[in-house]
Amino acid sequence: MQNIISILDGHLSRINMPSVNIIDVIEILLISVFVYQFMVWIKYTRAYTLLKGLLVIAAFLIVAYIFKMNTILWIVSKLASALITAVIVIFQPELRKVVEQLGQKRIMASIIPFDVGKEVQERFNDRTINELIKACYDMGEAKTGALIVIEQTNHLDEFVRTGITVDAVLSSQLLINIFEHNTPLHDGAVVMRGNRIVAATCYLPLSDNMELSKQLGTRHRAGVGISEVSDSVTIIVSEETGQVSVAQDGVLVRDITSTQLRDILKKAQNKTIIDNNRLRQFFKGRSKHEGKTDK
Repeated sequence: MQNIISILDGHLSRINMPSVNIIDVIEILLISVFVYQFMVWIKYTRAYTLLKGLLVIAAFLIVAYIFKMNTILWIVSKLASALITAVIVIFQPELRKVVEQLGQKRIMASIIPFDVGKEVQERFNDRTINELIKACYDMGEAKTGALIVIEQTNHLDEFVRTGITVDAVLSSQLLINIFEHNTPLHDGAVVMRGNRIVAATCYLPLSDNMELSKQLGTRHRAGVGISEVSDSVTIIVSEETGQVSVAQDGVLVRDITSTQLRDILKKAQNKTIIDNNRLRQFFKGRSKHEGKTDK
């Protein structure tokens, strides 16, 4: 036993343990906060999709390094500076937005939630769903074309900037008035965030999907196009037929009923009830554990 202890002491004495002081701890905490905020920012922007593509490229380069693919590695080394510039250009809208919001973020509030009680989290409320359905089918009866984009996880700020700011609580009367013929805001898309209309007359990317019907016009192609580059739900009201369609994940579902539209909106609503009372959760967990041990 003494031999084992002496051997361990000999090995441990040769290990140089770094000294850690209070400044090092603060640095680690700051880096953790910045990495967390960066990952949250990535998650709620289109940069998340681009980041996955970069990770695929990185994995390919690792494979090339392992198998000594020298030609590929040489090409990458020569293009490294250009690739870095390309990444900055690609992420430019998101980078500018995060710098603008840097002074507005309440970092400590996002890390340490002090709220207590039960909280209902939802992207928009039931009233907004009812107003949307009423507006869509009223416009359908009047053969008024409409294009409504409902923002979900991916922020649509780059498309909002192409339109005119509205920033008003959503109502069926307001939507109908926006898309009324010969009004200044009727041409283009409305972007909805939460329970509010953020902007109108927004320009959307058109889909290149060749499988879409040739009978579909620009409004439907724009609805599919925005659903291909984001996780938004887009409602399209046809000016020719009055039919209501929904585009999501690059798929267009045409001529849906009000019940089908309500189901889609309920799913997009993503309503959850969260119990923020940590103390109550702690005692609830203890009581369940004690009940099991008593049995």
